This record gives sequence, structure tokens and C-alpha cells, in this order.
Amino acid sequence: MVLMDVRLVAIDIDGTLLDSRGRIPGENVAAVEAALDAGVRVVLVTGRSFPFARAVTGSLPGAVSLIVSNGAIERTMDGRTVARRMLARDTARGILARTRAFRHHSAVLFDREAEGHVVAETMDWDHPHRRGYWEKHRHFIGHAEPLEEALTEDPIQVMFNGDVATMRAVFSSLEGLPGVSVCRTEYERRDFSLVDVTAPTATKGHALAWRATALGLEPRHVMAIGDNLNDLEMLEFAGVPVIMGNAVDALKGRGWHETAAHDDAGVAAAIHRWVLAD
Repeated sequence: MVLMDVRLVAIDIDGTLLDSRGRIPGENVAAVEAALDAGVRVVLVTGRSFPFARAVTGSLPGAVSLIVSNGAIERTMDGRTVARRMLARDTARGILARTRAFRHHSAVLFDREAEGHVVAETMDWDHPHRRGYWEKHRHFIGHAEPLEEALTEDPIQVMFNGDVATMRAVFSSLEGLPGVSVCRTEYERRDFSLVDVTAPTATKGHALAWRATALGLEPRHVMAIGDNLNDLEMLEFAGVPVIMGNAVDALKGRGWHETAAHDDAGVAAAIHRWVLAD
């Protein structure tokens, strides 16, 4: 086995670090600790916002950092901000105008850890795919009608969620639009999908490249682990791209390394195989 010269490990959260119950397997925690002990940096790179990412990663060491909201914000575990890549509020207004037909699926996310972190206009929070989110995070959710009234400052992103077919329509209406980055995450078996619109530099791939450069590392020193479409750019950047056994089909067939599924502690297996080389 060839020992990879990995000095930075980037790990997606949902479908990757977390198992299907939304928990971090103990093996993954131990592997992250072992990587840190070996002098390897570890960063979580997720579509979740900071408070929602921090809520599920408390069992990890404080040395782990977080790139959240698909690359828009980078923070330490204790909340210190390292980088912010905000979406201009006028651009956000344009996105909302362009997607008015999808207003029931729309929300705007702000860099706040209080009510108004997420603001929606006509979102149905009783929908089965949203009810759990509402019950866990209702104290972060605000309301504005029209939604444009919430844009008193630059937001992190405009986001959409709903069934796969509707979100593909949203994505198609925004794909290739100048001045923004548009990414989607799909869970076809659940018929649920998300579309996130952020600043052009607020992507997982750009943020990971920025972090690697700040550490004096080249792509060959970076291993990225992911499972969904919003992980594509960071996987393409990494010299050691690893997809989960439960990854969406669109990530397969690219010649990338594959590890075990999230329910089988695939992150731990990848770290031990390509970083620690046990």
C-alpha cells in the first residue's frame, strides 16, 4: 500500500460523518482524534449552517474546524469566525424575484445565532420533510412577508427545499446565472432535495482550496470525503478524493476511492486506510 501524504482531511457531515440516525459513530470520533494526534488537520465541510453543524459535532475535539453553509462561513468549534463570504443583498433580491413561483419552498439564511437565522415567508413547516427541522430549530426561524423585507443585511444564502422534481426545476432556472454559485443536494429515496444559492466564492471547493493554501498545502496533501452533489467541487479539488459507499450515483464511476457507507463508519475506514495507513 502506498502511503498518501495527507495533511488535511475534509469531511462532509450528513451522509458521511453522521450515520443514518444522525449520530457520529464512535469509530469516526476515534479516527479523527488519531488523525489530529498524527499532526493532520481536520475540517468539516458541510451545507449546514454553523449552529446546526455545531449541534451534531460536539463529540469531536476542539481542534476540528468547520466550513459551513457550503463554504460561505468558516469557524472554529468555539465559534470564532475565520472567513465570511456573504451574498450581496441586492443579488439575493434578484434571486427571489427570479424564483417567485417557488416562494413556498424558499428561505433566506443570515449569519445570526438567534431568531431570524432562517427567515421564510410561506414555508409549510408541517410538511413531513420539514417538521423535524422546525421542532429542533424553531427558535432560529423567523418570518417576513414578503420575504424581501428580511434583506436588511447581506445574507449567507438563499435556499430552497422540497421534492426532487421541484428542486431540479429551481436548479435549472438558476444554473449558469452570473454572480452566484448554485448547488444542490438530493436524497432521491426520500424524494427530498435542497438548492443553495451563495456568493460565487462560497462553495465547498473554493473554501477548501482557501483553507489548504492558508496552511501552505497543495491539493495532493488534501483528502476529501463526501456523498452528495454538493461535495463534487471539493472532491475534484482534493488530491485524494473519497466517496462513501452510500454516495449518490453521480459521484460514482469517476475513478475515485470508495470507502464504507456512513452506517459502517466509512469515515474512520478512509482515515485509517489513506491517512494513517494502519
